[in-house]
Amino acid sequence: MKNRLVKGIAGTFILISLLLAIKVNINWLWFTTFVGANLLQSSISKWCLLEVILGKLGVKD
Repeated sequence: MKNRLVKGIAGTFILISLLLAIKVNINWLWFTTFVGANLLQSSISKWCLLEVILGKLGVKD
C-alpha cells in the first residue's frame, strides 16, 4: 500500500510542478528536480522519507 501511495504522490507532485512551471514560473522545475532526485536516491538506498512519514501516519505496508 505504501509503495503505491509513494508512486502516486510523486507522480502527482511532478505533474503539478510541471503545470506550475508552464503557467506560473519556470522555477517550479526545481521542485520537479527535487522529486526526481528523491526517487533516484530511494531506488539506490532503499530508504524513502515519504514511506517513513506514511508509516508514522499509520499507513500499512
